[in-house]
Amino acid sequence: MNLKRGDILQVLVVQEHPLLGSAIARILEGAGDIRVCGIARTGADAGAVALRDKADVVLMDFHLPDITGPSAAAMIRAALPDVAIVFHSADDSETALLDAIDAGATAYLTKTATADQIVEAVRQVGRGAVLIPAALFAKAIARQRAEVAKESDRDKIFAKFTTREREVLKLLAEGLDTTAMSRRLGIADHTVEWHVKHVIEKLGAHSKLQAVIAAARHGLIELDHP
Repeated sequence: MNLKRGDILQVLVVQEHPLLGSAIARILEGAGDIRVCGIARTGADAGAVALRDKADVVLMDFHLPDITGPSAAAMIRAALPDVAIVFHSADDSETALLDAIDAGATAYLTKTATADQIVEAVRQVGRGAVLIPAALFAKAIARQRAEVAKESDRDKIFAKFTTREREVLKLLAEGLDTTAMSRRLGIADHTVEWHVKHVIEKLGAHSKLQAVIAAARHGLIELDHP
């Protein structure tokens, strides 16, 4: 972003609630160096308007009716890499903050922010400032590394299983017994038991239930919750 002091910032407001979106827009328009180029209620609309009007800054609600704010932000940044993203949310949890950082946010305001704080944050990120503390960026990077490591471990474990063993593991998670699995897979009972034995061994378990729990813990299967 090559904006200089005196340039007019083009700002897109993304807010699910129309009245709040209009109120924020009026606040921003009251600043002499900011122009609201649009107000969007959904992530899909936000992407279209941001691209059409070449927004410099997007003031983004965290929760939108169609997709999450971070998903919308990532979509917008894919089309406009230089756009600055400011989140404005009632959710001040660390998870929300880290999700925002992952999506490329350069500022995160809670709903307790004053009108002056909103204007100043938009103005600063529009000039290239980053208002998220370095410690939070470090946490976000650490979380990303942990996820990559976890995914790598899951892939290594997953590669140990044959296609048939994966099918057996999925049916075990569904609660099917040997006879039911035999019918579903079209193979003999003793062949099913042979596959079950190998699945249990490969997961370092001692029972079918332990195998299912271990598989879920490694992300190999997902257990349905009632």
